[in-house]
Amino acid sequence: MTDHAPGFVRLALPREAYDIASIQYGLMADPAHPLHGLYAQTDVDALAEVWHRSILRPPLASYRVLVATEHETVVGMVAVGPSEDEDAGAEDGQVIELMVRPPERSRGHGTRLVQAAVDTLRADGFTRATWWLPSTADELRAWLQDMGWAPDGIHASAEGPAGRVKLVRLHTDISVS
Repeated sequence: MTDHAPGFVRLALPREAYDIASIQYGLMADPAHPLHGLYAQTDVDALAEVWHRSILRPPLASYRVLVATEHETVVGMVAVGPSEDEDAGAEDGQVIELMVRPPERSRGHGTRLVQAAVDTLRADGFTRATWWLPSTADELRAWLQDMGWAPDGIHASAEGPAGRVKLVRLHTDISVS
């Protein structure tokens, strides 16, 4: 197997589901994480089963899981697919999840993952991308706004393991200019 240079992003392989689940489980350990309430109720193996299915048998071909690797190590991931929002049209794709291991942050992996997510959505024919964030994710929202994402005025709330979570939807034009 070829050793890739740092910063490589590609489609996830089924065997990497456990690596993705390990990242997610580690992030869920943080009491401030929106899914922290599920941390004690799940484990890496259960999460890996979900990611394995997502990689191997997505509900539609336009659902994709991509990973960022540093050499042969998975350090982050992004999942994308068509938007399931009530007001979504056929042109609307969505970033479903983005995760980067905390020690690997600020090394360009997140930026490469977002760029790969947009490229993947665009390749699947989407011209607009949306992304739901917890309203408390100020740092992430500011980072995404620096990359051209903006709130579109749509808010929602979801019942999470720690109670009700307020969400803000960001969007960006991904059409080819």
